[in-house]
Amino acid sequence: MEFPDKISIANLPTKIEKLEKFSLDNHYNIWIKRDDQTGLEFSGNKIRKLEFAIKEAMDENADVLITCGGIQSNHARTTAAVAAKVGLKSHLVLRGNEVDVSEGNLFMDKMFGAEITFVSEDDYTNNRSEIMNSIKEDLSNKGLKGYILPEGASNVIGSFGYINAYDEILSQEEALGVIFDAIVLSVGSGGTYSGLFYGNLLRKGNKDIIGMSIYGTEDHFREISTNLIKDIGKFTGEYFDVNKKDIIVNDKYLGLGYAKSTKEEVEFIKSFSKSEGIILDPVYTGKAMYGLYKELNDGNINKYNNILFIHTGGIFGWTKEARSLIWK
Repeated sequence: MEFPDKISIANLPTKIEKLEKFSLDNHYNIWIKRDDQTGLEFSGNKIRKLEFAIKEAMDENADVLITCGGIQSNHARTTAAVAAKVGLKSHLVLRGNEVDVSEGNLFMDKMFGAEITFVSEDDYTNNRSEIMNSIKEDLSNKGLKGYILPEGASNVIGSFGYINAYDEILSQEEALGVIFDAIVLSVGSGGTYSGLFYGNLLRKGNKDIIGMSIYGTEDHFREISTNLIKDIGKFTGEYFDVNKKDIIVNDKYLGLGYAKSTKEEVEFIKSFSKSEGIILDPVYTGKAMYGLYKELNDGNINKYNNILFIHTGGIFGWTKEARSLIWK
């Protein structure tokens, strides 16, 4: 199967290292893939997907990239960064109220020159597609061509970033002399998960792909992922019949909700950072690793010999509010 064309911006391959102390403390072999080190201002997992999506946008002669996300969206910030890098403009539709732009990803959005439309929770949930299409139409009236990327670049073209990453993991397994039984990652919009899941099917990997939801229920992501995996098959001609029950998503660790942290979660992240010298973020990877830790300790996923955790980035999620919990 041939992959679509992409631009090359990310620093790849990202390294895999064993979490020695975390593994010892939890009596499991746990490894981490450092996709937080893909480059372009800590773009994390998003840049892998955007390499494919933005190549398509450039091939269509787009002038403006239009996308959406939460007010502290890593994807939205990375879209703005890549747009600036390749000479395009960006327009972001963000869920929430405008706040102090010195904070987190929103500050970076401004630094990269993004135009921003803030919308309510209700409008974002029910009308974001219409809002982005309206922006595209307004641009067209001005003689500019817009290209719409869905939330998290979680569409067929974006998913190739993590089908490609799956092949990268297979090569690294061979070099390390390790076979991973399970791959664990945070799930926010479903594209990264679906790409890995499809890659696992395509290469007959026989690994469990385990998503830790940070926004949305298990049923919600099962629906998204099964549909996206089917759409990838239509695109590639390599179709796999996936039952929703095949999708492993854990929604027990949502905590207070998207971009909201409990004291217990933050204390875990702090303890992990002190142990491994790796900082997780409070929005995505911190919740996911906390969920993995709890599941290991509760004996719910003790059948695996080697577990690979994908560090998808998100350092700018440490806003003033999140940082304050460290000191309380």
